[in-house]
Amino acid sequence: MNLSVFRQTLPILFGYLPLGTAFGVLFATQLDYAWWVAPLMGVVIYAGAGQILAVSLLAANAGLVEVFVAMFVLNARHLFYGLSLLGQFRGAGLRKLYLIFGLTDETYSLLTSRPRYQDRRHEQEIDFRITGFNQCYWVIGCALGALLGDNVVFDSTGIEYALVALFIVLTIEQLKALGDSVPMWIGAAAAGIAMLLLPPAHQLIGAIAIVTVALLVQYRRIRTSQAGKEARHV
Repeated sequence: MNLSVFRQTLPILFGYLPLGTAFGVLFATQLDYAWWVAPLMGVVIYAGAGQILAVSLLAANAGLVEVFVAMFVLNARHLFYGLSLLGQFRGAGLRKLYLIFGLTDETYSLLTSRPRYQDRRHEQEIDFRITGFNQCYWVIGCALGALLGDNVVFDSTGIEYALVALFIVLTIEQLKALGDSVPMWIGAAAAGIAMLLLPPAHQLIGAIAIVTVALLVQYRRIRTSQAGKEARHV
């Protein structure tokens, strides 16, 4: 099972290792903390953008309350799509707590695009392992970057493309799994509208809000159409 999970998480591995390393280097060069605090953040916080933001705020001597509020706002997007997995995680016992904690954008995409079978308990075990493997990749990257940060010259030019490439791969996998390109085009349109109408600081939340409303409208239309067809058959 672990070999199968490893193969499924390879795209995440190639995205998380360089990005985690970049975070570790940033941590080591910006903050005067022991190197092991960087992977510890990967264990207890596990939020890429959130951890990078935390480093910037701590380097500016921001208070813990300010750091907490900023990270909550940054990661509020998880509230939108996390709800869709409540049924999938139902009955997982204590593992459900970790599945919720370890839900990142990339893990969500992997959990919702992979083939699933009738044995719910077995599927939840695979979900649990996928989530754990992904966090391990991130923590290893954080540790490598923090250890090497003060000893190597790290040129991060272009590294931001690693995450873009990862999302492209995951989008293609989602498209193959769903067989429906409408959500992808709705998402692209929502992102474009947000970029045109909103300032950069609010574009992500704005795009999520737009695509959520659009998908709810589409879902309502599909349900109404299906109900009409059923009524005609009766």
